[in-house]
Amino acid sequence: MEAAPDGEGTGGGPGARQARLAEIVRFALVGGVNTGTFFGCYLLLHPWMPYFAAYSLAFLLSMVGSFFLNTYFTYRTRPTWKKFALFPLTNVTNYLVQSVGLYALVTWAGTDERIAPLVAAVVAIPFTYLISQRILVPRGTARPSADPGPGSETDERQPSRLA
Repeated sequence: MEAAPDGEGTGGGPGARQARLAEIVRFALVGGVNTGTFFGCYLLLHPWMPYFAAYSLAFLLSMVGSFFLNTYFTYRTRPTWKKFALFPLTNVTNYLVQSVGLYALVTWAGTDERIAPLVAAVVAIPFTYLISQRILVPRGTARPSADPGPGSETDERQPSRLA
């Protein structure tokens, strides 16, 4: 969601920029919590199953947590079954890049199986960001102001119970 320079076309100026910055900070916090959840689940599961199975299950568990944190806390929207069903599509690129990275790091680079998922996750960030932005932000669409009003795409935003 790229804001226009100096708030042009956003209908909100400095207020919209502050709202955008707050959303980015919340997104970063959720990303940190999600990474910690993923890595903790992976370390707990790894002794009981092969590393790739542990990785996949940890990824799925953390994705469910990420969905709820992002809907309630980051974007302050209501979760719906439709959003829940579509949310994994935003993670396909992340999963593929991390999976290939994990396999390459463990198999070819000899990286420790406990550390490789973290390295693969860091490597996947720019890919995931670029693909997500391409999919989620239509070209030529200005970012709505902090209070877009009724009838807009974001009129379902509401104060979060977690905020």
